[in-house]
Amino acid sequence: MLRIYQNSYRRTAKKAVVYSTKVACCNHSTLCNITSHPRRPPHDQHSSGSGNGRQRQHEEFLLAGNPARGWSIPPPSRGYGMLVVRILRGALKLRYLVLGGAIGGGVSLSKKYEDWKDGLPDMNWLKDAMPQGERWSQFSKNLLEVGAVVKNAIDIAKEDLTSKTTVAALGITTDESRKKFEKMQNQVETLQTEIMNVQIKYQKELEKMEKENRDLRTQYILLKTNKKSSAKKIKKSLIDMYSEVLDELSGYDTGYTMADHLPRVVVVGDQSSGKTSVLESIAKARIFPRGSGEMMTRAPVKVTLAEGPYHVAQFRDSEREYDLTKEADLADLRREVEFRMRASVRGGKTVSNEVISMTVKGPGLQRMVLVDLPGIISTMTVDMASDTKDSIHQMTKHYMSNPNAIILCIQDGSVDAERSNVTDLVMQCDPLGRRTIFVLTKVDLAEELADPERIRKILSGKLFPMKALGYYAVVTGRGRKDDSIEAIRQYEEDFFKNSKLFHRRGVIMPHQVTSRNLSMAVSDRFWKMVRETIEQQADAFKATRFNLETEWKNNFPRLRESGRDELFDKAKGEILDEVVTLSQISAKKWDDTLTTKLWEKLSNYVFENVYLPAAQSDSFNTMVDIKLRQWAEQALPAKSVEAGWEALQQEFISLMDHSKKSQDHDGIFDQLKSAVVDEAIRRHSWEDKAIDMLRVIQLNTLEDRFVHDKAEWDQAVKFLETSVTAKLTQTEETLSQMFGPGQMKRLTHWQYLTQDQQKRRSVKNELDKILKNDSKHLPTLSYDELTTVRKNVQRENVDVDTDYIRQTWFPVYRKHFLHQALQRAKDCRKAYYLYTQQGAECEIACSDVVLFWRIQQVIKITGNALRQQVINREARRLDKEIKAVLDEFSEDDDKKAHLLTGKRVLLAEELIKVRQIQEKLEEFINSLNQEK
Repeated sequence: MLRIYQNSYRRTAKKAVVYSTKVACCNHSTLCNITSHPRRPPHDQHSSGSGNGRQRQHEEFLLAGNPARGWSIPPPSRGYGMLVVRILRGALKLRYLVLGGAIGGGVSLSKKYEDWKDGLPDMNWLKDAMPQGERWSQFSKNLLEVGAVVKNAIDIAKEDLTSKTTVAALGITTDESRKKFEKMQNQVETLQTEIMNVQIKYQKELEKMEKENRDLRTQYILLKTNKKSSAKKIKKSLIDMYSEVLDELSGYDTGYTMADHLPRVVVVGDQSSGKTSVLESIAKARIFPRGSGEMMTRAPVKVTLAEGPYHVAQFRDSEREYDLTKEADLADLRREVEFRMRASVRGGKTVSNEVISMTVKGPGLQRMVLVDLPGIISTMTVDMASDTKDSIHQMTKHYMSNPNAIILCIQDGSVDAERSNVTDLVMQCDPLGRRTIFVLTKVDLAEELADPERIRKILSGKLFPMKALGYYAVVTGRGRKDDSIEAIRQYEEDFFKNSKLFHRRGVIMPHQVTSRNLSMAVSDRFWKMVRETIEQQADAFKATRFNLETEWKNNFPRLRESGRDELFDKAKGEILDEVVTLSQISAKKWDDTLTTKLWEKLSNYVFENVYLPAAQSDSFNTMVDIKLRQWAEQALPAKSVEAGWEALQQEFISLMDHSKKSQDHDGIFDQLKSAVVDEAIRRHSWEDKAIDMLRVIQLNTLEDRFVHDKAEWDQAVKFLETSVTAKLTQTEETLSQMFGPGQMKRLTHWQYLTQDQQKRRSVKNELDKILKNDSKHLPTLSYDELTTVRKNVQRENVDVDTDYIRQTWFPVYRKHFLHQALQRAKDCRKAYYLYTQQGAECEIACSDVVLFWRIQQVIKITGNALRQQVINREARRLDKEIKAVLDEFSEDDDKKAHLLTGKRVLLAEELIKVRQIQEKLEEFINSLNQEK
């Protein structure tokens, strides 16, 4: 209801002002146009019409004299005198009409306000939110002051004109009359300046009233919202909705086909022509970084302007709002814009096609979408990429080629027009000028450098062959980086009030100057084009959606259209479910897996660093104790943790593979699941304190050297036999590769011995003889034995050195030793009771069994400790790692696009996107029609 009363009052106020100005317009059209419509140019006083024609003929008759009546005045003096009389007559009429209209309008406005105020309902609950009537009374006083200013100006003009008429009537000489007439013209120009000041003051009053109205409306909305228990979300503005449509299209249509058929304002110009300054003046904030002659705009910047209660800016992909009334936030915003521009330039390029989207809201901003492009250059510097010039030209042509784009062509007024590069490009894209608005910047510098006639030609479209909808002149500052927008606008207003270009009739018209008039003209044209084209684009998306839905039904009739985000969420749930099943694995299975993994990690060390070296020494048990203690203090705990980590990885991957065999398995997730598991396992590491805990347990376990019962003895013997047999199998495979296939295999598989294998066989035959003669031979060969073997093979024409013989001896002796160890294990199988009675002095050498019993006990205790760590700690830590990886992947669109791919995903993504865009278009069209 408050809004209805406010609108009613504003309509009443406007009618009163228009009424007062219409009265003045009855006999003086020029002043009427200046006062009632500040943006319209004043009409020529000698306009077409029968009344004005008769008056002009009568004036010519008077100036020429009338000889028939016997009187004649010298033509120059008489002409000046009659002109003075005519100006005086108009001024006297103007005095009473304008003064009476202004005072009458103020009184009428005050009375209407009192009537309106009395008709208001009782709204005491709004007293704290709404201002009282003092503000409106102050406005009526301001109108009376305006009338007083006009009255004083007319009185001055009347006195001056009366004196001029008196001088002409007294017959003063022609030269004196001409000088007085020139002085009179200066007075008229002064009067015109006063009228312009009145106009500007009137505009400021209107802006003040609009601002107060917006504040009232905002306070009313906030108060109304707070009074409701369930506050509703404020409806989005049209420009915000339209900007969202453009953003959606930009993300959907990377080929710039449909997206660029929607209207926007494309700001183009030569480098350093002031186009960024024009955009900042329209946005009423210095939001872009600046450089001293260097290229600063390196990527397209889409700026969405919208009206709002607070002057703020925000990037499309960021939650932060920059307060444009604070210099610190402005500096942060400029740094962020520069950072994004430089980040968008990759691969040695100077400019980029990536669009930086931001929204600027504030009181009094005209609603529109502008795109600031890099400035056109004619010469490249050494630090630019070789294709910079062509890239900028192609980008500029691409944006201007949109048939619905409004081209804001910026021309530097301080340089010669012939040096401009942008006008030729604009003319190529819009030869008829149906969507081009020409802006001449730096007019303050142009006034000092250029001929006024040349500027007039530029602003009337007669200098360039390029055509445009309108021509505007603006001042974008004094070249100071620290100047605020308010200071720049004030400087612009002061310049045009005092500029010789403005006061010379026909050079610049009032509606062609200031950034305010420019922004209003651009906004009007923008919304006109939006209304004309938006329906066509909506129809095009309806057809696209129908085609995609038909294709989906033909290819995937029983599946729902699921985009990447939805598919990722589903895969995430399945992966986390598999992690939960880790806790359901039985303890026996964990023990078996961990035991197998531990022996795989430890077996090689046991044989190579403990068992075989101890067997070569005279004191087997002492050497075993030393080796085992060193091992437990150094490498054993870390190797155990590594075995536990691999066991956990093996079981988890096994669960993932098992899920692939289920009937409801969807293969589209396999690549994503594998990538998540691999990355999580790569990041996962065992707790450091686990190594210290295992070290203590393992040292205590290895201190026990006595087998407690027959069952443990039998298990140790079996473990020894199994381990020795496995090692013997590996050794025989090594020997097979070294000596080649046997005779039977050579015959059946048609294989032959290499020359090296033949030499190895000759050496092996000699080594077998040595072991046959001494079954308890030491692990190394003596010098005499090496010499004997070398000489014996030389008789067979085989020449080898001692190193070659030693390389052959190691696997041969290992096979011999393992056969003996296997035989001792068989002998010790039934020697437990003899071992318990005689201990280390047992007749049968069973120290091998005791060693492997100790190893077996360490593996058992370690496996149990690792199992408890997996169940209690590591499974949960792995679950956290997987969740962290999933969260990172969910925010990485490129990663999801790489891992979730295929025709099904691509088609669903496109269909969902088209639906979203169509819904936003329909919502925007409905809101647009409601505003109409």
